Amino acid sequence: MTIHAQALLFDNDGTLVSTLASVDRCWTRWAVEYGITPEEFARVALHGRPAAEIVADLLPSVRVPEAVARVEQLEVDDVPGGVHLLPGTAALLDSLPADRWAVVTSATRRLAEARLDAVGIRPKTLVCADDITRGKPDPEPYLLAARQLGVDPADCVVFEDAPAGLQAGRAAGMTTVALTTTHQPHELVADLVVKDLSALSALVTDRGVEIAARM
Repeated sequence: MTIHAQALLFDNDGTLVSTLASVDRCWTRWAVEYGITPEEFARVALHGRPAAEIVADLLPSVRVPEAVARVEQLEVDDVPGGVHLLPGTAALLDSLPADRWAVVTSATRRLAEARLDAVGIRPKTLVCADDITRGKPDPEPYLLAARQLGVDPADCVVFEDAPAGLQAGRAAGMTTVALTTTHQPHELVADLVVKDLSALSALVTDRGVEIAARM
């Protein structure tokens, strides 16, 4: 299977890098500090959403700003040793011109840059929670990335591991590729489902980028 695109838009956590253990560790500590019971915590969708939205589901609005700052600090402090490249990430990104791809993450810019820098990824275009008013599953983050790259949304491909991110990509009118790095295949609705980025290769031509899947 081959997908043609003008730009590739990558989620970060669970797509380019593995941070699942770090996220679970930091949010569990945060929940204990703020008196959130395991039952309350289990009812909230955690992966693929901005921290401010998650915290707002759990605490009164007056406590949200300082609670978000606290979990951000916990996650930044956990970056050393808590972030690892997922298979295929380096090879795929190295094959792409800098103006053909972007990272679109629900993390804050401070946290996203810390995680990306830890594994040597330095995108020319980075869309973070700080840049948008509505996070995934709203299409705003991906539409903003397309505008920054100067590409029509219909000519973009979104790479995601979380249902919320895939929903955002579909709502933006983009082709979607799901990675089964954090969810089971039956949980992911996408145009293509692969195990991780190692299942894909990219060929840059004068017409754009051709993404081929090794099925």
